[in-house]
Amino acid sequence: MIEIELAQASDRPAIEALLEASGLPTDGFELALGTAVVAREEGRIVGCAAVEPYGSVGLLRSACVAPPFRGLGLGSRLVDRAEAVAAARGVAELFLLTETAAAWFARRGYEPGAREAAPAALLGSPEFTGACPVSAALFRMRLVRAAPVA
Repeated sequence: MIEIELAQASDRPAIEALLEASGLPTDGFELALGTAVVAREEGRIVGCAAVEPYGSVGLLRSACVAPPFRGLGLGSRLVDRAEAVAAARGVAELFLLTETAAAWFARRGYEPGAREAAPAALLGSPEFTGACPVSAALFRMRLVRAAPVA
């Protein structure tokens, strides 16, 4: 059974290896580790998602599922949990950059926007300053405040 849980600091190497294997950036991941969630199967990390918090806004990043586990709804479960963690910690609006999953995030209710219209706090983040190419599409979503997540 695959469990979704908050990441531990000791999970960082495994998460970064999964991101690198999937062609996703690891620059600045340490800024999101405190809100990262992971999917574990028999102790092995098979998926992740995280939010870099910048006050009331956040940058959803590092949403990734290992190839053998794709198509099972695991990505949705991970993003749902990352959104809940962010909302519980005071993030009211999430932004993300993507080159490959625009349609997937649009189906989840994320709205496309102009990259230049992102909040100033995000424009200085590692993803905006080089980790993601300028061709990456920007999406945003308002979050509903949830109960605290342990």
